[in-house]
Amino acid sequence: MHKKTITTNFSFWETQTFFKDIDLIVIGSGIVGLNAAISYQEKHKKAKILVLERGVLPHGASTKNAGFACFGSVSELLSDIKKTSEDFVWQTVDMRIKGLELLRKRLGDQNIDYKEFGGYELFNNVKNFEECCGSIDYFNKKIKPYTGIKNTYSIQNKKIKNFQFKQVKGLIWNRKEGQIDTGKMMQSLIQLALSKGIIILNSINVNGINDTKTGVDVETSIGLLQAKRVVVATNGFAAELLKREDVKPARAQVLITKPIEGLKIKGTFHYDEGYFYFRNIGKRVLFGGGRNLDFEKETSSEFVLNEKIHRHLETLLKTTILPGVKFEIEQRWCGIMGVGNEKKPIIKKVSSNVVCAVRMGGMGVAIGSLVGQLAVNEF
Repeated sequence: MHKKTITTNFSFWETQTFFKDIDLIVIGSGIVGLNAAISYQEKHKKAKILVLERGVLPHGASTKNAGFACFGSVSELLSDIKKTSEDFVWQTVDMRIKGLELLRKRLGDQNIDYKEFGGYELFNNVKNFEECCGSIDYFNKKIKPYTGIKNTYSIQNKKIKNFQFKQVKGLIWNRKEGQIDTGKMMQSLIQLALSKGIIILNSINVNGINDTKTGVDVETSIGLLQAKRVVVATNGFAAELLKREDVKPARAQVLITKPIEGLKIKGTFHYDEGYFYFRNIGKRVLFGGGRNLDFEKETSSEFVLNEKIHRHLETLLKTTILPGVKFEIEQRWCGIMGVGNEKKPIIKKVSSNVVCAVRMGGMGVAIGSLVGQLAVNEF
């Protein structure tokens, strides 16, 4: 008996247009999901592609991140090398840089408000700063083939005074780091996908996936959908759908100030191996992170503000980042990333017709476009 594909009250026209003869279903309409859909359409011009999203907007971190176009600070890379093979670390850096190049080429710098002000890493510990300084020459040689410039990283202590930071002992600059407008990026991705005939449906939950070898049954809140192939691009929520233990949700707390006259901060900034990060958005300061203050609670897929972390963020603003400057918090939010024991994304077939593209490791802006492209190459 043929399976009924839609159980909700849809018309003949709706069923024929949106739900029949689907070549590819992409689960998740974030950076990875939309890039996967666009890349598949570029390879298969006549394919019917349906993107399913459970939120009104992308549910995880794609529209909730800080908009850092970054590929790795010195302390983060040094820490990663201590934990895993160096070749593995540089492969991941290469993917991040190529991902940023693809994002900029696909959407255009103006459409994502890309600005290459550079990225700075702050140090309040002299020993840590000196250790990182000792790695700069080596890192510059290793990263030159990827960035194409001689000195990607350099010491910039003279700028500590310019930025008016306090309790900061050292500053390392990454001249190739940039920032984007996350909202404009996602709007441009959505518009590009729609212009290619890709269908995006929001507020639809996916409850299960069954690869039948001849296709894939997708159980959703609007009934059973069928497609030839499926890409799962749910990042931090992958464990819920795929039961994977190698990717876990990681909540990120973020706040933004009201406009501050005479703001000295310009660029993207990393602190404490990237666990804290801030940037200017015009005259505002966006500040986020602090997951390392409460790992247990922040390993969560619930969108809940963590008061402990937000208090610490405000304290750092007052004592280190904006000392002596009057500011008010305008808005607070959180996003859900996907992390694991390794920072390299998981891009692999989980069955004959299902590919997962998850675990961005907090670098979705940088690596997401490439991950989406590589995902469809798995078929």
